[in-house]
Amino acid sequence: MIDIYSQLPILLIAIPLFAAPVCVLLGGRWLTYLLSVVVCGTTFAISIGLMQQVIKYGPIHYEIGNWKPPYGIEYVVDGLSGFVMMFVSALAAIVLLYGKPSIDAEIPRSKHYLFYASYLLCMTGLLGMCITGDLFNVFVFLEISSLSSYALISLGRTRRAPLAALQYLILGTIGATFFLIGIGLLYQMTGTLNMSDIANRLDTETGPRTLLVAFGFMTVGLFVKMAVFPLHSWLPNAYTYAPSVVTAFVAATATKVSVYAFIRLVFGIFKPEFAFEQMPLGTLLLTLSLVGIFIASTAAIFQDDVKRLLAYSSIAQIGYMLLGIGMATTDSLTAGIVHMFNHALIKGGLFMVVGCFVLRLGSSRLSDWRGAAKTMPLTSLAWAIGGLGLIGVPMTAGFVSKWLLLTSAFESNHQLVAGMMLVSSLLAVVYVWRVVETLYFSEQPSAAAKEASEAPVWMLVPMYAVIFAVLVFGVWTQFSAGLAAEAAQSLLPLDLVPTAPTVSPGGTP
Repeated sequence: MIDIYSQLPILLIAIPLFAAPVCVLLGGRWLTYLLSVVVCGTTFAISIGLMQQVIKYGPIHYEIGNWKPPYGIEYVVDGLSGFVMMFVSALAAIVLLYGKPSIDAEIPRSKHYLFYASYLLCMTGLLGMCITGDLFNVFVFLEISSLSSYALISLGRTRRAPLAALQYLILGTIGATFFLIGIGLLYQMTGTLNMSDIANRLDTETGPRTLLVAFGFMTVGLFVKMAVFPLHSWLPNAYTYAPSVVTAFVAATATKVSVYAFIRLVFGIFKPEFAFEQMPLGTLLLTLSLVGIFIASTAAIFQDDVKRLLAYSSIAQIGYMLLGIGMATTDSLTAGIVHMFNHALIKGGLFMVVGCFVLRLGSSRLSDWRGAAKTMPLTSLAWAIGGLGLIGVPMTAGFVSKWLLLTSAFESNHQLVAGMMLVSSLLAVVYVWRVVETLYFSEQPSAAAKEASEAPVWMLVPMYAVIFAVLVFGVWTQFSAGLAAEAAQSLLPLDLVPTAPTVSPGGTP
């Protein structure tokens, strides 16, 4: 008799993967939506079961077809991958549950089945990147998620949506190609694709120059997928012109999973001694992160489209995650991992708020939102709460990760980084307040706002579930920060912490 619990790793991928073509066969029926919701809910339940097993028994190793690694493909669930899989699958389920009215309004009915199939494939790719222990499999799942993302973005209701998807496709293909070239070089050097086996075989001290080339190609490839400044140009248009439900899902999950892959690359394959001592990765990350935070936050201030405003905000928030990686201490890595989770909640919730406004006001432009708080008070309140989390106000999830980043910066002698983080938070206050001021304090409400009504309960309940989670995890930090700390310690034991690059108050590394 097959033990169902032992098959959870493969079921996590197989269920949504095989459900996607079923959605195509069912066509544009209610049954397609119900199937997608059930599949997403089941996937979330499986991820919880896997995480419970990891907490109780330790990392899970699943051998595909009973082929022993490194010859066969291995799925691995540990503290970090389980944590990321759990919030990715949770947000996928909640956003889909929330999105039915938005889908009906923004996507032609004849394309609904394509949306649901692509949505499940995108979730499959993101979860596969988390669970696989095979480096080439990471590329395969990366492409599954990317190709389905292109399709989802192209479903937007304006003509600019396919163009935005094409721009993302071109840059995403370049990034994926760079990543694949790096995989090929690693395979040439080690003769294996199993990530654990590659790490054991790589000679990072006296290895050939090919090692440096592979590291460079893979880093740049993932930088494109993460939308790290200045390789971020695909993201604003993709988030702006995609259907609202697509933006909420992709913004909450896709870049975070790419950050996860980058953490695995640096700390699991090449090892921190190579990345931060032999290579100047720390200085590079700190520099690009801080520059990106300030430029993207400044750009967000001047946006009239709220989707584009939040898109530039996401570029800045990716910078905070990379700051945690770049400082290369256990505490800073913990902060970076926590911020992945917190930002997924905050940005997913805020884009869900935008979806409600778009449904009732017919626009994501700030000029059309004037005075909407009078006719849509619950949706406006949700924006205010989510905005506080984005700024990092105490008692919100955003404060937890930013506080951990700030304290780790001081402890690792990065006072300049800490100071610039504080200043950059003021920029977030400005662009969040612009929206609050427009909603609550506009003297002349827009015509759309005067005639609007509150968003459907179907959308409000899932949206507030995510928004309230921003408050819950701002107080109950044992779950998120605790799991992140355990994951960071497993990746960066205290006896292996490299000497992180320091930046003097004068700004000289």
